[in-house]
Amino acid sequence: MSESALVGYARVSTADQSLNLQRDALRAAGVERIFTDQASGRKDDRPGLAKALATLQPGDVLVVWKLDRLGRSLRHLVETVSALERRNIGLRVLSGGIDTTSAAGRLVFGIFAALAEFEADLIRERTLAGLAAAKARGRTGGRPRALTTKQIDHARTLVAGGHASVKEVAATLNVSRSTLHRALAATRSEARDRSAGELRQDFAPRSSAEIREAAL
Repeated sequence: MSESALVGYARVSTADQSLNLQRDALRAAGVERIFTDQASGRKDDRPGLAKALATLQPGDVLVVWKLDRLGRSLRHLVETVSALERRNIGLRVLSGGIDTTSAAGRLVFGIFAALAEFEADLIRERTLAGLAAAKARGRTGGRPRALTTKQIDHARTLVAGGHASVKEVAATLNVSRSTLHRALAATRSEARDRSAGELRQDFAPRSSAEIREAAL
């Protein structure tokens, strides 16, 4: 690949949408090699984007038609651009005039990074507050269950999303880390058991009466 190559990426969400508009805009900007995906912006598996990122070399520029074609979320977008910058690769957005190879473009993404961090902090703060409130409401007579299903769901969201550590969530819920680990593992096991039970029910032998009724 020649020095400072322009590599394009285009994406549509559904099969009935056309990539032609994006391809035309990228080619008009001087892009010769274009990678594409037909997938929702929130979908993790985007082979076209993965190939584009693997193709890029230091000094190259990734070109997209609009910013939302690239990132699943503001946080994912910032992470992607930061990874490109570490590889000395620029990003150019045709609709909006963003170009991270310029000082102005880097400033814009600095603002985006601050917003992404603010958004993550808000999610973490609200979820921890919800956990604490659920803990307070769950205090009843007798010996209650250590954690409610809702608390466990909130805890899983925080930990899986990287918004808080197991230690932080356990401290908020006033339980030990081992208790939280056991609760998360137990609910995963219950979910697998339910799925297995539903599968067995779907494929269970039917009686002659049920078969005749289904045939009517």
